[in-house]
Amino acid sequence: MDSQEIRKRFLDFFEKRRHAIVPSASLIPEGDSSTLFTTAGMQPLVPYLLGEKHSKGNRIADIQKCVRTGDIDEVGDSTHLTFFEMLGNWSLGDPDAPDGVGTGYWKKEAIAWSYELLTSQEEGFGLDPKRLYVTVFAGNENAPRDEESAKLWQSVGIPESRIYYLGESNWWSPGDNGPCGPSTEMFYDLTQEGLGDLSHKAFVEADDEQKVVEIWNDVFMEYAKKDGKVIGKLQQKNVDTGAGLERVTTVLQGKSNVYETDLFTPLLEVIPEGDLQARRIIADHVRAAVFMIADGVVPSNTDRGYILRRLIRRAVRNARTIGLDSLIPVVEAIQKHYAASHPEIADQKSVDTITEEEEKFSRTLEKGLKKIAEIPLAQWDSVHRTGDPTGKDLFNVFTTYGIPPELTIEELRKRGDLLVETTDFSENPLTNELIAQILEEYKKEFENHQEQSRSQSAGKFKGGLGDTSEATIKLHTAHHLLLAALQHVLGEDVKQKGSNITPERLRIDFSFDRKMTDEEKAEVERIVNDAIAKNYSVVRREMPREEAEKIGAEMEFGAKYPDIVSVYFVEDADGKVFSKEFCGGPHVENTGILGHFKIKKEQASSAGVRRIKAVLE
Repeated sequence: MDSQEIRKRFLDFFEKRRHAIVPSASLIPEGDSSTLFTTAGMQPLVPYLLGEKHSKGNRIADIQKCVRTGDIDEVGDSTHLTFFEMLGNWSLGDPDAPDGVGTGYWKKEAIAWSYELLTSQEEGFGLDPKRLYVTVFAGNENAPRDEESAKLWQSVGIPESRIYYLGESNWWSPGDNGPCGPSTEMFYDLTQEGLGDLSHKAFVEADDEQKVVEIWNDVFMEYAKKDGKVIGKLQQKNVDTGAGLERVTTVLQGKSNVYETDLFTPLLEVIPEGDLQARRIIADHVRAAVFMIADGVVPSNTDRGYILRRLIRRAVRNARTIGLDSLIPVVEAIQKHYAASHPEIADQKSVDTITEEEEKFSRTLEKGLKKIAEIPLAQWDSVHRTGDPTGKDLFNVFTTYGIPPELTIEELRKRGDLLVETTDFSENPLTNELIAQILEEYKKEFENHQEQSRSQSAGKFKGGLGDTSEATIKLHTAHHLLLAALQHVLGEDVKQKGSNITPERLRIDFSFDRKMTDEEKAEVERIVNDAIAKNYSVVRREMPREEAEKIGAEMEFGAKYPDIVSVYFVEDADGKVFSKEFCGGPHVENTGILGHFKIKKEQASSAGVRRIKAVLE
């Protein structure tokens, strides 16, 4: 079943069940300044979930375009994407709707239709019902255990032994405010042999190991959340169901990852063979860029435009490493492949915009290539090499011009720096040995400065730094002060959930379940500025991970750390500690040079997570 058939079956299925089929909303959210892009299928429908009447009635189905860039460094693996599409069907309350469109519905219909869509050979996706598993909400102080959904699943054919009660993962909330409620999720067995019945523990382990994957979910919105707390029932009940088109396609086509499906194979066919991750990054990033441009995003150095520019330039960098001189063949392949489902991307705008960005970045590349040309040539006597290019040379080119080390190596090869007595690069073992040595030096430089690559930093400071300029390093140190101040004001349970630091500002995501008050924000600012005024020393100490954990050093949630870790202490002359945190650096030596700290924005990031953006003035 190709992706076009999947789209058609989904929309036909719900149209037959009296749902109005509506087009995807723009990737630029309408009337929502809290996020740069539409990141979820429900986002454009929030007003209707809260009671506003939809012109198409109470039953809606759509395929919504979405963009998420929080995991951009993971793109190229088996699962992460920047652009994706969400299949969704909706019930918007109970009142009667206009003629020809169905009234609202609740758990019974939603669960029955979810099962039919997944398993029906005639109308649905034809999945094997014996490979399905279901989770339902276990209950908490906000809502009871969802035994009603469990019984409904049994009534359609799911055995009780394959229904699992889970907690937080089966409660859906958009953030601190808005509609929320319990969910039920469907998982599909991907193994060859079939897992059969699983205990609760075995099911959780199978999920962690991706032996089963979530294929569909139903959210039953009947509660209202305000300032992080559930305050009661909504004026109407809503149903929000769906799944990612890319994931559904991967399962239905029996592939191990989305890049092997027909959503990507036509794009990869026009990209030269080479590094697999680079090819996938190009296909993903150009696809996202084409859809963003079609919805009105233009490259710039701020907000949405910055994200678009970053995607294009990252695609260009990867393209050059595998010998792809232009992204336009990929753009054209995307336009051709998606013409039927998304005619809005077919005009010349994407070609012109991406061509212009490529040309701009090519000029930067040219400057970088001039820098490479300044790297001293390797010198030779009759026996020995001297004056070889170093990993530091590669690192300086990368941090200044964004040219990856592999491309620098290739340029050095062309100049003859890395050749011994032959022009046949592939047959020269001494040259290969030298390249391995230089790349290892580069890796050490890269790890020491803690650039964004999480694969290289191995559990040290994770992906926060946009560069290693003086301004960024200052903000990185202020980031440590901010986390300590947040814990002092909001409580020790506050933990870092993510970060991003550029020369202009720092951003921290942290666990907290409500909006901060103006007084709390002012107190956090006071504490940070007091720490700056006291000119604390910033000291790096290496120690066993267990010792660092024992003394209570802060660590990023979900990070994996080596046996020996680097801990940065912010402390006074007597050794009194203001902050201690796992980190790879870099930092200033004393806080007194940081300047004045100011919080610019505090907002929701996701359920139970807040985000602060701050600057040094």
